[in-house]
Amino acid sequence: MKDLNAPWLGCNAIDTSNSTQLNPKQLYFGLLKNQPQKSTLTQSQQFLRQQLNKVSSKPTDLPQTVEALMDWMRANTASVGEQYHDYLTQRQQGQGPRYFPTKSHALYFLKAVAPTKLVDGAWLYGLINQWHDSRYTELIKIYLEELGDGEADKNHVVLYQKLLATHECTHWENLPEANFIQGAIQLSLAQHTAEFLPEVIGFNLGYEQLPLHLLICAYELAEWDIDPYYFSLHVTIDNADTGHATRAVQAVLDNMPKLADPAAFYQRVRNGYMLNTLGVSTTQIIAAFDLEQELLNILATKAVTGAQLHSDYCRLGGKTINEWLADPKQILEFINVLIDKGWIHRNQDPSNSRFWNLLAGEKGVMFGVFNAYELQVIYDWIAGESRQAPIFVNRRYKKRRQGFDSPAHNIDDSQNHVNEFNVDSTLLMDKLARAPDKRTMMDLLVPWLSPVHHHTPLGLMATRQFVQNLRT
Repeated sequence: MKDLNAPWLGCNAIDTSNSTQLNPKQLYFGLLKNQPQKSTLTQSQQFLRQQLNKVSSKPTDLPQTVEALMDWMRANTASVGEQYHDYLTQRQQGQGPRYFPTKSHALYFLKAVAPTKLVDGAWLYGLINQWHDSRYTELIKIYLEELGDGEADKNHVVLYQKLLATHECTHWENLPEANFIQGAIQLSLAQHTAEFLPEVIGFNLGYEQLPLHLLICAYELAEWDIDPYYFSLHVTIDNADTGHATRAVQAVLDNMPKLADPAAFYQRVRNGYMLNTLGVSTTQIIAAFDLEQELLNILATKAVTGAQLHSDYCRLGGKTINEWLADPKQILEFINVLIDKGWIHRNQDPSNSRFWNLLAGEKGVMFGVFNAYELQVIYDWIAGESRQAPIFVNRRYKKRRQGFDSPAHNIDDSQNHVNEFNVDSTLLMDKLARAPDKRTMMDLLVPWLSPVHHHTPLGLMATRQFVQNLRT
């Protein structure tokens, strides 16, 4: 990893001549490999320059001077607080959910933002090997807190993985390219911090500000009995007093150059800040949800594997089930036939529909064919206008730690006996024990704190060791 103390001024001159538009989805998965190919690293650098070129002339709400950043941050937080207060007042007056009128809508959102959430904090990884430099202390603290200081029940990626698994929001890898832009930017910044240090600092400044949508999402997810902890955790740690929002501003101040041109540095910080605006936003993702289209997508996908698995004794609309499923383009027509024949009763309790009972009934012959998310989409579509608005229940989610207390996430670092469960951790601890000094130990740990590894059992253990060494 390159030295961040190298001269930075001018190294980010944007030249996108004769460049092709790169696929953010391919970059995303390429950068999440244990050792990304050299071509992928080159492309990710080019990708960053392309994205910066898009935002370089865009206006920003940042103040003109760094001295005004703290006041700007506090004013932004106050404004969001006022808007959220207005939202709560409207809800108390009987207004329905602003974002998620159905549970399937909320689960769709969780899946659609997964590419970004599953690399949470990645943009700061390139700073972790600068742990001995006080200029980066605040940024490194932010990164380690994104990693939960090595505790599985606080590591942001582990939390989001568990959230997806709980509600079976699978196949997020098949999302459109646009959903991977933010994640590709964050992973690219992690790889090229030495060339894009001001942009990393600026991106962090924007990402750590408290947005209104975060507060509303946490509120409405809880209404649908979806644990909002991942989102509410960000509300608390991004606070404007001692949280990430304040530290992000302080990081800009700490890194302002003393000899080089501060105006040029701040302009690059502003460009990095604007990288947050690229890709599809949270509100755009929420607005894009179409319940019927999602239903058709799910059924079309199932048709590919189920076209030859049904018996031919049942005919609907003159065709067998296998014949209907043979062509996914027939799915909409097939659904209309099911409605006409009384298999589906729209805008009623789904339990009144034969089709639903085949999927979810105690003796349903298709039980297990659809996962929890897919069933929720089908349920909400059948229920239609009959479904009730969510009723808020003040849950504390006491069982949140369930699933975090398995041996996979809580390896005893002091174990000397090697077995199949702890062989990697034992080998790493052995290397650390033989390290001649603190710097060597930290160098051994740094790779395991990467976006690829930090959420794994070995990465969590390495993070705990890193934090412990940092404090001594």
